[in-house]
Amino acid sequence: MELPNCPKCESTYTYEDGALLICPECAYEWEANPAEEEEFTVKDSNGATLRSGDDVTIIKDLKIKGSSSVVKVGTKIKSIRLVPSPDDHTIDCKIPKIGALKITPQFVKKA
Repeated sequence: MELPNCPKCESTYTYEDGALLICPECAYEWEANPAEEEEFTVKDSNGATLRSGDDVTIIKDLKIKGSSSVVKVGTKIKSIRLVPSPDDHTIDCKIPKIGALKITPQFVKKA
């Protein structure tokens, strides 16, 4: 069995240690047979599935923490990015005149 090259540095000197493959050059470790990752899905306030690149609309005034600014109802956000997050703020976006924010999906609807 031929072992794959290191995904980080492309070294050909990888070796197996139990269930892990290890690169001796950059010390990167990864699983030899990664289990299928569960697909990351996010649903908006209406239950529609969101994907990265979608356009959304704000459905509630959102106060911005640490600022006196407010994102008003009806604000359209173009080209969102979805990121797994331990808290509920899974939407990364840039709002015109406000800047980059992370938003909870329950406050948006798909445009």
